[in-house]
Amino acid sequence: MTDGRDPAAGPEEPDDLAALVERVPPGWTEVAYAGLRWGLTRTDRARGGTTSIYAEELGGPGFVSANVWRTQGGELLRPCEMPAERVLDFLRGWIPAEDAR
Repeated sequence: MTDGRDPAAGPEEPDDLAALVERVPPGWTEVAYAGLRWGLTRTDRARGGTTSIYAEELGGPGFVSANVWRTQGGELLRPCEMPAERVLDFLRGWIPAEDAR
């Protein structure tokens, strides 16, 4: 099980994953990541108990997909068929599309 933190990356705040998810606006948003345009979707379920994150490179093959479960012990990152670090890199690195212009 992973809480979304990479121990090799050094110490991080325990709520880092929560902060990364909270900065994603609910619904669909156009963002920039690694110099490319992406569509980023955040969907909250179960009264905020789980959040789905899905990002798709606009006009390209890239995608990022994960669920975050909020438990009494903290947030649990559940990437969908990709390494957790790929999801975390995206969550750390996206910027609003208007800031990329």
